[in-house]
Amino acid sequence: MIVFIQARSNSKRFDKKVLKIIYGLPLIIHVVNNVKKSKSVKDIIVATSNNSLDNNLIKLLKNFKIRFFRGELENVVLRFVRLAMKIKCKYFMRISGDSPLIDSKIIEYAIKIHKKNKNFDIITNVFPRTFPKGQSVEIIKVQILKDYINKMSKSDLEHVTRYFYKNSSKFKIKNFKSKNKKKIMKLSVDTISDFIKIKKKIDKRKFLNFGL
Repeated sequence: MIVFIQARSNSKRFDKKVLKIIYGLPLIIHVVNNVKKSKSVKDIIVATSNNSLDNNLIKLLKNFKIRFFRGELENVVLRFVRLAMKIKCKYFMRISGDSPLIDSKIIEYAIKIHKKNKNFDIITNVFPRTFPKGQSVEIIKVQILKDYINKMSKSDLEHVTRYFYKNSSKFKIKNFKSKNKKKIMKLSVDTISDFIKIKKKIDKRKFLNFGL
């Protein structure tokens, strides 16, 4: 499985959050490192924008020898389609760049489902969401993005899978749920408050070895 990590620097709620240092490393590097823990992941590409605001992110990725692709800032669907066409893949896993605690076991489970049935258009754990934010994974068939990109609104194009969830009856969507009924804190970093809370609640040892 190839993983596209969606990331950009100009977050409205928390500017340059993907570059913020947490326990010695930029946030985006923690995302990459956790994805790498999955043995079923064959390649990781950070899909970012061609906006100059992401130049520092590119410098960082080059320093860490992480593959990247630059595309449209707001039309993320087109960014993904162009990347998929460039590397000639039929499916990819989408993970957000603000998920420094993404659990590789969830990644593995989604890939396991995909291997058993490649007819699904989307394999997801957010429809409905039963895992905490920051643990979201989606395996997407590239062809459905190509087929429906011209029918999507500006908001759909930015949020990639929103169109398919809104019109779920038309697509083959497989959702898997968390078995853990205990409520877990939000694990994504959308705001500076999230960033502070994670550092306060999760020490370095737990952070670097995190698992649900």
